[in-house]
Amino acid sequence: MYVDMPLDRLNAYHPQPEEPADFDAFWQRTLADSPPGAASYERIDVGLSTVDVFDVTFPGYAGQPIKGWLLLPRHRTGPLPGVVQYIGYNGGRGIPYEWLTWSAAGYAHLVMDNRGQGGGGKTVAHTPDVHPQGHGSAAPGFLTSGIEDPERHFYRRLITDAVRAVDALKGAPGVDGDRVAVLGGSQGGGLALGVAGLRDDLSAALVDVPFMCHYRRASTITDNGPYAEIRRWLSGHRDAAETAMRTLSYVDGVNFAARAHCPAWFSVALMDNVCPPSTVYAAYHRYAGPAEITVYHYNGHEGGGAYGTPGKLEALAATIGRGADQVGEPASPASISAPAAVTARA
Repeated sequence: MYVDMPLDRLNAYHPQPEEPADFDAFWQRTLADSPPGAASYERIDVGLSTVDVFDVTFPGYAGQPIKGWLLLPRHRTGPLPGVVQYIGYNGGRGIPYEWLTWSAAGYAHLVMDNRGQGGGGKTVAHTPDVHPQGHGSAAPGFLTSGIEDPERHFYRRLITDAVRAVDALKGAPGVDGDRVAVLGGSQGGGLALGVAGLRDDLSAALVDVPFMCHYRRASTITDNGPYAEIRRWLSGHRDAAETAMRTLSYVDGVNFAARAHCPAWFSVALMDNVCPPSTVYAAYHRYAGPAEITVYHYNGHEGGGAYGTPGKLEALAATIGRGADQVGEPASPASISAPAAVTARA
């Protein structure tokens, strides 16, 4: 069932943003303290015939090492346009076999690990969340980690990592750094939105059912997913609501949206009780650049899933070009036969 406003009200929903006066200064200082640095790209053999896989390490927040995968189509003939992908809540870069779509379409594809979230293992290095000042009190999860102070908040670190992941892709051999897009769903969508608001050198942002938007409303209308962590923390810190909301305003996608100018493609699911539709529309309506939104009327937080891929490929072709234009044929090609609701904002 629908969990939020009806669509006609969502289309007219323009809430007053909660934006601190020093929002821009805060992020300028944060990024200046975590400048771009040299990334390493170690090619590894994972048994794939058409994709080159690189184990990437790049400096993120405070220069801390962040892991990622870089996947390149093997038979490339020139510099490739690229996409940086951000992962959902409590996930990480996983294993390379999970991420073959964008390299198969001819793009350079960097998948960023989430500090402190993605699980490691014997063969996959994990990115820990390091913070020298400690995280303070928190409910289980990440959303309230450092919630009493924006300087210590978890998403200050993760968003900075996401910004620097773009530098890691732009600096990778064989990548056309002038043609780079960002994409992600849920937390990954929130990160893509944040990066679009903090950089002026992106060609596109693909933002699916984004988390990290319109925190005050989200925390009062859903008891599912990460937003419920705010309610749980505040139930035990009854006098700290305004302190928490002030901290969260520094990492709110609604505020990043007002500073983003590259073309953007949003998606929203009207039965999403994890990232309620009104929180998505709050960011979409404030987006400063050209934007479109795809509405999934009968879906929950899964949104369009893989069915949204054709639209994403169209968006990438329109902004950074077709990756396949710089991909040649394999030396011994095999012939395989295959079978042959977007709204633009006014």
